[in-house]
Formats: sequence, structure tokens, C-alpha cells
Amino acid sequence: MSANSADAAALVEVVLVKSGRTKIRYPAELLADDGTRIAVRAPWAGAGVRDFGFVRFEAGDVFTEYYWRDRWYAVKEVRSATGALKGWYCDITRPTRRSDADLVVEDLDLDLWRSADGTDVRRLDEDEFADSGLARTDPEAAARALAALV
Repeated sequence: MSANSADAAALVEVVLVKSGRTKIRYPAELLADDGTRIAVRAPWAGAGVRDFGFVRFEAGDVFTEYYWRDRWYAVKEVRSATGALKGWYCDITRPTRRSDADLVVEDLDLDLWRSADGTDVRRLDEDEFADSGLARTDPEAAARALAALV
């Protein structure tokens, strides 16, 4: 196997789906897949800077992302371009599916942030979750999403 095919084998596309539509898709380096947990690393894939007021995601940031096939969340360790730990972002999701080179993640609108020093823990987007209607259309999924925040 050539170095190029080895490099290609170590890449996946993270496909974040929200409300049935692809919200973002980006390449990531596959670090591990033990059949239950998948770990990838990718640079900040958003357009420009995303300033939440309590943390900024920007060019040069590196995300080490952990996805599970049997859990209703994904955890992303966020580091600056210099390697300084910013914190952890937790997306509440359906269990992740991997299909060939795609890692499909269905975002359920709820998020959690924990700062690097642990002093700032925030539940995010609870209004979006309520507005999504998931509690009405899929009450079991809504209950699992809320339980994942605990």
C-alpha cells in the first residue's frame, strides 16, 4: 500500500445532520474506531470565527472529537492553535453511524460547554431543542437527549 492510500484510509468525513438536512460536512483524521467509540481530529471547520461570548472557535483551533455508536452525545475537546486547552463542547446527538468514509451525526439541538478550568459549565440551545418539536414527534428520543445532559 502506498503512503497516499494509507493517508486516505485514515480520513473520514464528519457529516452533521440537523432536522434531516446536512448542516456541515468536513474531513477529519481518524484516530481510532474500536467498534463502539470513534475518535477523530479536525481543524475548526466553521466559516470564520464563532464567538459565543464565553469561548471563541476560530481558524487554527483543533477539535479532537469522540463519537459513540451507543450513546446520545459526542464530546469535542477544543484547543487553540498554540495547543492551549479551551474546553469541551458536548453535542447531544443520536448514536453515531459510520458508513464507509462517512461519520453521520444527527444533532438534537442541545449542547453543553465546560471550560478548561471547569469553572464554567453551560447548557446551551435549550430553546432550540424546545422549538424543534422533538418531544412531540419522537418523545423517546427527546427523553434520551435530555437524559444525556445529566
